[in-house]
Amino acid sequence: MAKSIVALVGNPRAQSRTHTVALQAAQAVADRVGDAAPVEIVDLSALAPHLLAATPSASVELSLDLVRGADVLVVASPTYKGTYTGLLKSFLDRVPTGALASTVALPLLVMGDARHALAVEVHLRPLLVELGAHVPTPGIALIESQLPDAVTLLAEWADRVAPQMAGILNERLPS
Repeated sequence: MAKSIVALVGNPRAQSRTHTVALQAAQAVADRVGDAAPVEIVDLSALAPHLLAATPSASVELSLDLVRGADVLVVASPTYKGTYTGLLKSFLDRVPTGALASTVALPLLVMGDARHALAVEVHLRPLLVELGAHVPTPGIALIESQLPDAVTLLAEWADRVAPQMAGILNERLPS
């Protein structure tokens, strides 16, 4: 059975640099997982108007189902105020605690300044763990000046997390 890989993009702007990097990261991970289905994307910029509605729209529900059903979830956000976006938090607040127990989640932040690099491990990682995800280390923080080299940097990162990811996937998920 092919493993599903989903990129969750928490940037409020459509077709952002975060979106591009999230897809690159998800593809780098897919290349190392083997037997992966095509990468799917949940772009929260399109869901933003519906996230705070009292009754979730069909598009929000479908996106939540896609995220909850992912074998591997790349969670990408720009860094806002030293952490991830409120848009990402609003979406993940709809995911029940423990709902990602079968998921390997890989945190990724895009930032303007290296001083925020710890936000991946200090802020985004604990949120994913709270949702039950298995979060191999390290997450990745990309500084905007590194974006031209993102494919290479993401490949190196994917190489580092691949053994942990494979161990979790082989232990938790049927082959």
